[in-house]
Amino acid sequence: MNSINIETLKRNLPKQPGVLGKEEYFNSAVLIAIIKINGEDNFLFEKRAANIRQGGEICFPGGEIDWSIDRTAIDTALRETKEELAIPLKKIEVIGLMNTLVGPMGVTVDPVIGLLNIDSTEEIIIDDKEVEKVFTLPIDFFIRQKPEEYKLKMEIQPSYINEAGRNIILLPAEELGLPVKYSKPWKAKVHTVLAYRTEFGTIWGITAKLIYEFIKLI
Repeated sequence: MNSINIETLKRNLPKQPGVLGKEEYFNSAVLIAIIKINGEDNFLFEKRAANIRQGGEICFPGGEIDWSIDRTAIDTALRETKEELAIPLKKIEVIGLMNTLVGPMGVTVDPVIGLLNIDSTEEIIIDDKEVEKVFTLPIDFFIRQKPEEYKLKMEIQPSYINEAGRNIILLPAEELGLPVKYSKPWKAKVHTVLAYRTEFGTIWGITAKLIYEFIKLI
């Protein structure tokens, strides 16, 4: 019987542990953009254009990681910010990365914190195919206001009925010899959803969670 080579194992372990199986998710990165207005630190937000994915929602600039051109999540966050808001890279000072957020719907988000060295939002030229508008809110607003908490009950479906009325089996539990319960839907963990009500609309979900975790850091 062969034994494992411990030295090879050590050599192949990640220097910085990440998210196992991350490539199976929709990988994205955002820039938690901070801009100083009248001496006060603000978050910069986008309202997404109506005709794109999650249209009309409030978020930080960012998007899907394209590993064919991006070496890191920082590259993605900066590239997407430049594409969406035309902010030159030389005017963005990267502070660092927060922990990766794994969303319940198969999404990972790598949050990059950056300072925008611009005088006002008037310097921003939005790509109206992706962004309806930008606005700022003082970080102090989120320090003072706790988010509202709601719940989502998730359910795992091992099969589903398609549009033609055919039963599509995703997990052949019976064939694999798994317990009978896995051939029927089963409940996953109840997921907490955060929401901040603002004058510009409700900030919720992943963006609200990133804000909440950022506030904890400061």
